[in-house]
Amino acid sequence: MLAYNTVNAQLSSSKGKQGLFRQKNSLLPGLLLVLGIAMIAWLAGKWLPVIGGPVFGIVLGILFSNTVGVRTTLQPGITFASKKILQWSVILLGFGLGFDQIVSTGGESLAVTFVTISVAFISALLLGKLLGINGKLRTLIGVGTAICGGSAIAAVTPIIKPEDHETAYAISTIFLFNIIAVLLFPALGHMLQLSDYGFGLWAGAAINDTSSVVAAGYAYSQQAGDYATIVKLTRATLIIPICLFLVFLEFWHQKKNGMPQVALAKIFPWFILWFLVASGIRSTGLLPEALLPWLEGSAKFMIIMALGAIGLSTNLRKIASTGIRPILLGLGVWVAVATSALLVQYGMNQL
Repeated sequence: MLAYNTVNAQLSSSKGKQGLFRQKNSLLPGLLLVLGIAMIAWLAGKWLPVIGGPVFGIVLGILFSNTVGVRTTLQPGITFASKKILQWSVILLGFGLGFDQIVSTGGESLAVTFVTISVAFISALLLGKLLGINGKLRTLIGVGTAICGGSAIAAVTPIIKPEDHETAYAISTIFLFNIIAVLLFPALGHMLQLSDYGFGLWAGAAINDTSSVVAAGYAYSQQAGDYATIVKLTRATLIIPICLFLVFLEFWHQKKNGMPQVALAKIFPWFILWFLVASGIRSTGLLPEALLPWLEGSAKFMIIMALGAIGLSTNLRKIASTGIRPILLGLGVWVAVATSALLVQYGMNQL
């Protein structure tokens, strides 16, 4: 009898530990799926860098979600990846941008950058309203075109909290014009007889995603690629004031519409503050140089994970119901940005 009670107690204890294990690791199934998709996307991005791992990530996630399907047990890990891992990736990106680098090499591009960002948001607002596109999707496409494509969309997503299919649609729209830009910009640059400096400034200010900027810049020339990359990195830092503005706008919107107000501290994107801290640490030179490529690579891989998770949460039927209007919005904003950049460069004799 004593032996029976002892065995029974051990079984009960074992079941309790197993239940606790399942509870503590409820994120694990979804995270493993996201990790597997991210690994495949990362390898595919290495194979086709013009497209890049983040785009492969979201595409693979969408394909899996809308063919195989996502079970309920996978959802906690997927949600965690699309929110928390997304924020962590933005923080790690800060280690790749030092304040001294921005000031010394990006100052010349600020005039063009500020104009193109203003044009992007104004055209997204006006054209988006004309096309009847909702505010959050307008914001996503506007910020993606204005700043740095998928990375910018990833940064503002935790702030404005769009539907997952809206995020996926915005990234897909931005990706479409990234590919067009890589193929079209070098040919247009030669046709316009732009200097290496002029083309690098134009590509860095008018093409959305970093990988596409690099691809188009170096397709033109080595010098154009070097300058385009610096302009793009400088432009990417402006996601910080944009995010802060959206935080206060969201807070004001809640207050104006009598919605249950959330404390500003709760909706403030603290990950952006840590991004600044990371950039400050990079500027001090305290980090070993050998560590920086690892941090940058980790940030990029985590973005792939986050976008893969967003893809897994995407319902293509909802995207199809949105129609062609977001693509028309993306086209209009992209053309406005590219044209305004050239006009400013012409006026400042930077062609």
